[in-house]
Amino acid sequence: MAASSPTNTPSEVTPVDRTQHADRRRAATSSFIGTTIEWYDYFIYGTAAALVFPKVFFGNLSGSVALLVSLVSFAVAFILRPVGGAVFGHFGDKLGRKRMLLITLIGMGICTGLIGLLPAQQTIGVAAPLLLLFLRMVQGFMLGGEWGGAALMTVEHAPTHRRGLYGSTMQAGAPAGLLLSAGAFAAVSALPREQFLAWGWRIPFLVSFALLGLGLYIRLRVTEPPVFRKLSEESRTATLPIKELLANEKRKILILAFLQTAANVGYFLITVYALTYVTEEVGMSPTLASLGLVVGAAVDLCLQPVFGWASDRFGRRRVYAFGCAFIGVYAFPFFLLLDSGNGALVILAFSLGLGIGHAATGSLHGTIFAEQFPTRYRYTGASVAYQISGVISSAPTPALAAVLVATFGSAQFVAWYVVLAAVISLICTLCLRETFRANL
Repeated sequence: MAASSPTNTPSEVTPVDRTQHADRRRAATSSFIGTTIEWYDYFIYGTAAALVFPKVFFGNLSGSVALLVSLVSFAVAFILRPVGGAVFGHFGDKLGRKRMLLITLIGMGICTGLIGLLPAQQTIGVAAPLLLLFLRMVQGFMLGGEWGGAALMTVEHAPTHRRGLYGSTMQAGAPAGLLLSAGAFAAVSALPREQFLAWGWRIPFLVSFALLGLGLYIRLRVTEPPVFRKLSEESRTATLPIKELLANEKRKILILAFLQTAANVGYFLITVYALTYVTEEVGMSPTLASLGLVVGAAVDLCLQPVFGWASDRFGRRRVYAFGCAFIGVYAFPFFLLLDSGNGALVILAFSLGLGIGHAATGSLHGTIFAEQFPTRYRYTGASVAYQISGVISSAPTPALAAVLVATFGSAQFVAWYVVLAAVISLICTLCLRETFRANL
C-alpha cells in the first residue's frame, strides 16, 4: 500500500510565510532604528535649547529672556511639521513610503550635523541665531514627513492581531532617541563648564553624521508594505491625497489633532522644560537632570511594547484613556518630586512620567493614526493630523511653562495646564472609533 502524501497543517511554515515574517521584522527594525536616529537629532536640540543655546546663540539677552527665546527656537520647528507631513504624505501615498523615509532621514541628519558646526553669536553676530533657526525649521519639515512614513511602514506590514505591538516598536524609537541624546549630553556636560559651552555641546550634534550612514544602510533594505504595493499595482493610488482627506475626514483630523494633547504636553514638559526647572528653579546640577532623563527614557523604552501588546488585547481606547488619566493625576505629584531637591525623587519623577504616562499613550500613536485612514491617503492623513497636534500642544509647552513659572513663582499653574490637557485628550479618546480588530 502506497504511503499517503503528507498534508499541510496550520503549524507548517511556508516560504511565503517566512518571507512575510522577514519583511515584517525588517520593517519594524528599520522603523525603530530610523526613528531613533531621527528623534536623537530632534531631542539633542531640545536639550541644547534648555542648557546651551541661551548662552551660545542668545547671549546678548538677559537670562530669562534668552531662555525664553531659545525655547521658542525649539518650538518653531513645529510650524513646518504639518507642511512636511502634507508634502511627504502626498508623495508617500503616490510613490511609496520607502522613498520618502530615505529623504527625511538624510535631511534630518545633515541639518543636525550642521548645527554642531555653527559659529557662536560672539563670532558671526546675528547670523548665528538666524542660521540656527533656519536649520531648526528644516528639521521640523523633515520630521513632519518622517513620522507618518515610519508608522505606516511598520503597521502596514504587521499582522492584524499584533499591530499595536508592532506599532509600539516604531514609537519606541522616540524614547530610544531621547535616551541616546540625554546620554550624550550627560557625558559632555561632565566637562568643565567653559569647555562644555565652548565645544563640548557640539559633539552630540556631530555624531549625527555617523548615525546617518547607519540609518541609510538599514532603510535601503526595506520593502514597501503589501497593502500599498497592491494599490499601486492596480493603479488605484490617489491623485490628490490631501483633497480626498479633507473631503472625507475633517472631523477625524480634528479629533486626532487634540487626542495627543495630554501626551504632547506631558512629554515636552518633562523632556525639555523640566531640565531647566530642575537646574534653574530647584538649583540641582545639569548632570543630575540629564541622568533623570536617561533613566526615565529607559523605562519608557522598556514599557512601550507592553502597552502596545495590551492595546492588541484590550483595545486602543482603553489603554490610551488610562495613559491620559495618569498624566492628569500625576501633574501635581511630578512637581512635588522635583521640588524636593532629592536626587532619587527627581529620577523617580522622570521615570513615572515617561514610563507610565508617555509609554501608555505614545506607544499607540503610530498604530491609532494609521488605523484611522484608508490606504489611498493614509500617509497624508496620519502625518497631517499628527503634525497639527504638535503645533497645538507640543510647540508652546516648554515656553508656556517657563512663562507661567516666571509669572507666578511656582509650577502650580503648569500642573493645572497638564490637567486641562488630560481632560481634552480623554474627551477625544471617547470620540474615537475603536480599530484594534479592523482590517487595513
